[in-house]
Amino acid sequence: MLTEIIVIGNELVSGKTRDLNGWYASGCLLSCGLEVNEITTVGDNYDTLSAVLRRAVERSHFIIVTGGLGPTEDDLTTQIAAKALGRPLSFDQTVLDHIREGTKRLGLTWSPSLEKLAWLPRGAKILDPHGHTCGYSLSKEDAQVYFLPGVPEQMRELMDRVVVPDILRRYTPVTVPRHRVLEVYGLSESQIVDVFKGLKDDRKKVMFGFYPFFPEHRITITVRGKDETEIERQLTGAEDKIRNLLGSYVFASGDKTMEAVVGELLREQEMTLSVAESCTGGLIGHRLTSISGSSLYFERGLIVYSNRSKVEMLGVSQQTIDSYGAVSDQTVREMAAGVKKTAKTDMGLAVTGIAGPSGGTEDKPVGTVFIGLSVHTKVFSGHYRFSGDRDKVKLNAAEMALDWVRRYLNGYPFIPGI
Repeated sequence: MLTEIIVIGNELVSGKTRDLNGWYASGCLLSCGLEVNEITTVGDNYDTLSAVLRRAVERSHFIIVTGGLGPTEDDLTTQIAAKALGRPLSFDQTVLDHIREGTKRLGLTWSPSLEKLAWLPRGAKILDPHGHTCGYSLSKEDAQVYFLPGVPEQMRELMDRVVVPDILRRYTPVTVPRHRVLEVYGLSESQIVDVFKGLKDDRKKVMFGFYPFFPEHRITITVRGKDETEIERQLTGAEDKIRNLLGSYVFASGDKTMEAVVGELLREQEMTLSVAESCTGGLIGHRLTSISGSSLYFERGLIVYSNRSKVEMLGVSQQTIDSYGAVSDQTVREMAAGVKKTAKTDMGLAVTGIAGPSGGTEDKPVGTVFIGLSVHTKVFSGHYRFSGDRDKVKLNAAEMALDWVRRYLNGYPFIPGI
């Protein structure tokens, strides 16, 4: 069975937006026991998309198309598909009534442009007739084509709830696919690619892949076969090789978060933690408290954004701030020790930095972050320079700070900074 994916959008072709739908659809098809032969990214261009669609239905059995189904003028997928596949547009009053009901239910203002969504290629089958997400399927000779929205959350919902079950009804896999996912933090894409170069011999039986999940990376391991015992053996062998190559950069498997891993370690070792945050503005505390049962190990989090709050709430010396600045190794060490002492916890974690886009200097440019960790009678600190916009700097700073706790509790060295 040949399968392929077509991802539509000018923002994807231009590089302004990262394609999340292609890899997600690919993973879903792989879980059905199907290999993806091609993923094509196309702009909102009539002639190009028409040619890609016609070629796809001639050679593939299952085709996933994402993007261009909205009500705006540049959402042209339905019109292009109708002409390219020889299915004239037909008005569906039931679909329009459903859209009107959904708009009213959500308290939204009706727009005449939404009527465009009720014009579908003749023979189209609505994927979510009782839901609120647009999408439909078409049969063309031996091909089954699924048209899904470009919004990742909506696309994934339809893929999981409708498309995958429909494919499995139409196709019985000969082999059983099994997957494992390893979560990695602290390595660049190029460094991970270098690791894969050393796994060439294994790729005959095992498929490896990776994709960014900022600020982390996720490595996928896939094995297909009929003997589940042998599949598990190969998966375990491949996972062991990757773990040996990447060492402590692998922090979890499956979909476990960094904060969940840290929480488990704190619980197991009966350690308590308090946090003092400046540039991350409470992000670390938010992540820690998103885990059920975190009250067992997380005592408190303080957002000490101003210099005055650092002095009054943590006991940071005003002289330290005057001499070295609020964003400095000296200040973060006093912050970590201060929050540990104030909260009477086993560990005190602190972060201070310049998230940007303003506030940077030649000596301390935007992205400069200091992390401090106070444990027992010791205080550790590190200096990092994170790239990206304000949100990315904050996300990376929070992730690195949590990773410090994980690494300390596991006896691993910290990821070196500047």
